[in-house]
Amino acid sequence: MTVQTNISPKSLSFAVTGMSCAGCAAKLEKNLNAAEFVATATVNFALENATVHPLPGATPQQVIDLAADLGYEATLKLPADTASVSLAITGMSCAGCAAKLEKKLASAPGVYEASVNFALETAELKKAASTSTQELVKLIEESGFEATVKNSGQQSAAEQQHQKDLAEEAALKRTAQLLVFSVVFSLPLVAPMFLKPFGIHWELPAIWQLALATPVQIFVGQRFYRGALSALRHWGTNMDTLVALGTSAAFGFSLYVMFAAPPGTPQHLYFEASSVILTLILFGKYLEFKARRSTTAAVRALVALRPDEAHRVDGDQVTTVRVSELRLTDLLLIKPGERVPADGMLAKGEGDVDESMLTGESIPQLKVVGDALAAGTINTSSSLYMEVTALGEETRLARIIKLVETAQASKAPVQRLVDKVSAVFVPVILLIAVATLLAWLALGYSLDQTISAAVAVLVIACPCALGLATPTALVAGTGTAARAGILIKDIEALERAHKVNTVVFDKTGTLTQGKPELVSIQSFDKDSNQLLQMVASVQQNSEHPLAYATVKAAKEKNIALVQPDALKAIPGKGVSATLQGEAISIGNQALMQDLGVDSLMAQGLVKSFESEGQTAVTVALGNTAIGVLGYADQPRAEAKKAVALLKKRGIKTAMITGDAELTARKIAEIVGIDEVFSQVQPERKSQIVKQLRQSGHVVAMVGDGINDAPALAEADLGIAMGSGSDVAMETAGITLMRSDPLMVPASLQVSAATLGKIKQNLFWAFIYNIIGIPLAAIGLLTPMFAGAAMAMSSVSVVSNAALLRRWKPKT
Repeated sequence: MTVQTNISPKSLSFAVTGMSCAGCAAKLEKNLNAAEFVATATVNFALENATVHPLPGATPQQVIDLAADLGYEATLKLPADTASVSLAITGMSCAGCAAKLEKKLASAPGVYEASVNFALETAELKKAASTSTQELVKLIEESGFEATVKNSGQQSAAEQQHQKDLAEEAALKRTAQLLVFSVVFSLPLVAPMFLKPFGIHWELPAIWQLALATPVQIFVGQRFYRGALSALRHWGTNMDTLVALGTSAAFGFSLYVMFAAPPGTPQHLYFEASSVILTLILFGKYLEFKARRSTTAAVRALVALRPDEAHRVDGDQVTTVRVSELRLTDLLLIKPGERVPADGMLAKGEGDVDESMLTGESIPQLKVVGDALAAGTINTSSSLYMEVTALGEETRLARIIKLVETAQASKAPVQRLVDKVSAVFVPVILLIAVATLLAWLALGYSLDQTISAAVAVLVIACPCALGLATPTALVAGTGTAARAGILIKDIEALERAHKVNTVVFDKTGTLTQGKPELVSIQSFDKDSNQLLQMVASVQQNSEHPLAYATVKAAKEKNIALVQPDALKAIPGKGVSATLQGEAISIGNQALMQDLGVDSLMAQGLVKSFESEGQTAVTVALGNTAIGVLGYADQPRAEAKKAVALLKKRGIKTAMITGDAELTARKIAEIVGIDEVFSQVQPERKSQIVKQLRQSGHVVAMVGDGINDAPALAEADLGIAMGSGSDVAMETAGITLMRSDPLMVPASLQVSAATLGKIKQNLFWAFIYNIIGIPLAAIGLLTPMFAGAAMAMSSVSVVSNAALLRRWKPKT
């Protein structure tokens, strides 16, 4: 991603991390003020902030790079009026095109950040709200490419994706037809080479070679000529430049020899080389395009989940309407086998719903009245009636698609190096080709040998492999993860996941079901039903899980409840109220101590219940304990296996809970957790995570509630259970779309697999060029072999990335 601004701001503000003392701040401030692109700068250690007044033409990236050189991480704080825009780009032939376009967009007035992704053919921009998107589209078109605004509102995402799919299929079909044409005309040219091993020495007359090679050079070569001329018009070069120059040199030299050589002298023609190079490169482009489509299949599948029509119920009438016409609170009918058209709540009926494409869970889930339904899921049983609660981009499916697309468009830190290499790659190759030509001539080699070596250098070089290495692996990995129900926010989350050595679980709803049940009632001077009536009456309007379990138990016994007075919740301790004129308190031992309740019997029962893994609550009338209730929240069936898998990877596990120590340790013992933090108030969760990080652990925090959000943000990696709150999901780096602890080790597995593919691809892309170019320069590669190698380099990188589609959680 390139960051720049030409808005001439009075100052730019950066968040700075990595400063350990005031001396660090002074050092950074001194270096910033000494920089040639800065007028003045101040650095605040306490606020971890840098305010920079740049000189005209300066870019925020220069500040970020300078801070990085000093060992700090600076991030531009975007102004409040920042708007985001996504553009679909066509016409880029290599990573060099993407790098140059990114630089040009970043330097446009009103643009704060620009990121152009060659593999996805997209541009993600952050700009001032006042900056015209159409002006930026025009700038892209002036640079020789075409751009359209994604999700502009005029069409649904599904319609846009459908049009894009049709255009891609048409382009793929045209390429296939052109490839067949090229193969038919090129085969006779290379036939003599294949016949020689069989002792057959046959060669086409020169005029026939010209007749066969010319159509290939014109019709197949025109796409490369167009790209090269477009780049030249904007004073640039790209991969098309190399192909056009290389094949034109071979074809032109053959023409010269054919008409300039004296009659009867041997003619070394390269018509077959130019034709075969074009054919092989076109074949490579065809395979590359198909492989790239396979890496983006996950997002296309998600977009395809959105139905175009819905059945709206109005009284006795059921009308079929477009999904775009729906409104909130509309009542919809979903027939068996149909997809849910929007997010909603089941209003009538019950049945199984297949949520596999959203959560990765293959077993359909039973839905009853009041349950949430998500757009894109499939009704597999009886007719259901739902009330619409969210539409369009507000649906869960739309948020998932946006999250996956954002992750796929992000760039790894190493990509900055790749982009810099790609930006100068083609000019450097042109210089090497010229140097090769001059060196061979100076050494006295013949013109045909010299031309052959120079052409081989031009066609062996492949900037595409470099540009595709990281994004294709990232797209394939995040797409595969999404299909399994794991949403990865960005490349940073992937990298942090790979380094995690400690996983901290929130207990309730994560390791346990999150649905405690009342399992023990011990009354001291009343019968158990009377005690249950008192407690349930006080808690009947509470949303606390223990209160819900108490009220549920009372209703199951048909116990009538009484309305309490003077109800007061005491955070972290319990609740007090007046019930039928008597003061009643319900809570933990801390509350009982505060109230001066002293009962050895109650304390003994509390310890007994807690030793069995129950959460114990004492009930007091005035200052006298009258009973103890025990609640059990059963561990999830998969929790023990998930913890064992993490330990197998050498990862330490810990659990944070507000439960008493005995209860917490019992659950930890059942599940296999290494370390327990009990009786933790919600606000202390983030402090514990911070302490673990400060002691050298790379921490992943797993939680699902609003009160987990600070801890998720504090951790090196936040992992949110998808059944939890939107706040937790927004804060986390990874979101699990179903509440299955086994998804935690699975998310670390897919992160490691994706990073592994990125590293493999970068290695092969760099090593290919590092080895191939010198071999071509010294004449060890023929132009045809060089063309084949160049074509297959991109294909191998993309195909290697596509192997990630086979990944499945190892559970």
